Amino acid sequence: MKKPLFVVLTFLLGCNLMLEAQSAAPTLRKQGTATQLIVEGKPFLMLAGELHNSSTSSIEYMEPIWPQMAAKNLNTVLAVVAWEQLEPVEGRFDFTLVDAMIRGAEKSNLKLVLLWFGSWKNGGSIYMPSWVKKDYKRFPRAQNEKGESIEILSTLSENSMKADAKAFAALMKHLKEFDKNYTVLMVQVENEMGILNTVRDFSPAANAAFNGEIPADLSAFLSKNKNNLGAELSKVWKANGSKTKGTWEEVFGRSTVNHSDWRAMSFYTEELFMAYHYAKYVGYIAAEGKKEYDIPLYVNAWLKGPDYPWTGRFPGGGPLPQVMDMWHCGAPAIDFLSPDIYLPIFTEVVANYDRLGNAIFVPETRGGAIGASRLLWALGEHNLIGFSPFGIDGRRGAPAPTPVPTGAPVTGTNAPRPVQTVAGDPLADTYALLEGMTPMITAHQGKGTIRGMFIDQDNPTQSFELGDYIVTADASSPRTIEANPAGGLIINLGKDEYIVIARGLNVRFAPKVPGNEPLIGIDKVYEGVFDNAGNWKPGRLLNGDETHCSTFSGTGLKMPGLSIQRITLYRYK
Repeated sequence: MKKPLFVVLTFLLGCNLMLEAQSAAPTLRKQGTATQLIVEGKPFLMLAGELHNSSTSSIEYMEPIWPQMAAKNLNTVLAVVAWEQLEPVEGRFDFTLVDAMIRGAEKSNLKLVLLWFGSWKNGGSIYMPSWVKKDYKRFPRAQNEKGESIEILSTLSENSMKADAKAFAALMKHLKEFDKNYTVLMVQVENEMGILNTVRDFSPAANAAFNGEIPADLSAFLSKNKNNLGAELSKVWKANGSKTKGTWEEVFGRSTVNHSDWRAMSFYTEELFMAYHYAKYVGYIAAEGKKEYDIPLYVNAWLKGPDYPWTGRFPGGGPLPQVMDMWHCGAPAIDFLSPDIYLPIFTEVVANYDRLGNAIFVPETRGGAIGASRLLWALGEHNLIGFSPFGIDGRRGAPAPTPVPTGAPVTGTNAPRPVQTVAGDPLADTYALLEGMTPMITAHQGKGTIRGMFIDQDNPTQSFELGDYIVTADASSPRTIEANPAGGLIINLGKDEYIVIARGLNVRFAPKVPGNEPLIGIDKVYEGVFDNAGNWKPGRLLNGDETHCSTFSGTGLKMPGLSIQRITLYRYK
C-alpha cells in the first residue's frame, strides 16, 4: 500500500534533522537561564582534566597517557597547541602534533578542548615562535613605567596581533578539515593573558592610547549598556559623571590603591585600559578563527587574590569579572570567560563569573575530594558546562589507575564507556556517577528545578526552597569538613520526589507551607545509578539507620559517602 506523500516527506525531514544533529559542529545553546554545550545534538557535560603544559609536545610521551585519562573516567581532555610548534618557520604550518592529539583522544573515546598558547601564557610571551621572539622591533614588547621592555608582547602591536591571528586561523581551518568526528569541542584562545610587573603597558603607543580619547566602540558600548554594566565598572563610571568622551582617567577616574584590602579596585582604570586592549587583540584572533571554523571559543583568567591584589601583580587586563564589560565590548567573538580557581573562595569566584549571561566553565582547579564536592555544587547552582582539574596526567611514568567496570563493554569512537570506579580517586568516582546522570541534569538546568549544596567550616548549613519543600543540608561528619568539604546537587522531579547526588551530606526536608497536612514522612528512598543510556537503575531500598526518619533528626537522606539517592515523601497529620 502506498504511503501518503506527506508521511514520506515527514519521515525524510525527520531523518534529515537527525543527520544534521549528529553531524553538526559543537555549539552553545540557551535553556532557560542556563547556557549548555551541544554536541551531536545533545547537551554535553565536560567531565574533564587538563594535561601539563608540555605533555602534548611529544607524540611518544602521550601514547600511554590517553588510556590513563579514560581510566580516570574523563570524557574530555584539555591539551595545549603551541604556536612555536605549529608555525616554527613563518608561513609554514605543521599539524603533526594536532593530528596525533585528535587520533589519540579518539582511540580512547575522549573529546578535546584545545588550548591555544599563542601570544601569551600566564601573562608572559613564552610559547611564540623564535622568529617572533627575536624580532622585537617588528613584534614589540610591553614596557614598564621606566620604559624597560618586559617579556610580554604589547597589545598595541598590530603586527603581533595579525601574526597570531594568521596562525590561529590556520589551526581552525585545519580542524574543520581534519576533525571529521568533532573530537574538538572548543578552543581556549591564549592562556591567563595580562600585564605583569607593571600596572599597565607604558610603551609609547600605550601611553598615547591611555592619554587620548577612549575608543569610539567603547563609547558606544557604554551608551548602549548604561543600565546593564557590571557593578564595579558602573560604580566608577557613574562616580565620574557617566561620560562617553574623554581620556581614560577623565571617564573612569584617577586610580587609587588600597594596600590593606585585596578586594578593593586598586589601579582600576589601568586594569580597564589593559582589559580593553587585550580584548581587542584576542577578539580579532578569535574572529579570524571563527571565519574558518565556528565552534565555541573562550578565554581563561589568573585571578585577583590576597597575594595578587592589583593589576600587574596578577595578569592585569585578563578576563576577570570586574572587567567583563571590556571583554564583551572588545571581543564579541569570544563566547565566555572562565576562571582558573586555586583560591579557597571557590563558590565566591563562580558566583562572580555567573553574571551578564556568562556561561560557567572551570578549566583549571583542584581535583580530589574537594574538587568532587565543588563540582557537584557548581553543577546544581550555576549550570556548569564543564570542570577540569589541572595536571591530570600526573608525573611521567605513573601507573594508570585500575578501573572497576560496572557496565558492559562498548566500542566505537562515540560509544558511551562503561561506568567504572577508581580506587582512591573521589573525583574519578564522581565523574563515573555523573556520566549516566548527565541527561537528567542537563534537562533540568536553567528551569529552577535544580540546586547545588556546598558545606564547609564557614558555611556549616544551607537551606533553600525547592518545589513544595524547604531543603536543608549539613555535613554528615562535621569534624572532617575543614579539610574535606561536602557537596552535592538536588533535582525536584515532581510534587514529592527528589533525586540527590552528594558526598558527605545530610539532606533534610520540611514543608514550605504546612497546610492541612503539616507533617511529612519518607515513602521510599532508593540508592542507585544511571546506566550509559541515562536510565535509572535502583539498588537498595533504604530505611531505618540509612535515612533520617525520626522526630529527633528530621526527615531526609544520609549520604556520608558518594551516592545517588531518590526520595519520595508523603504528607500526613
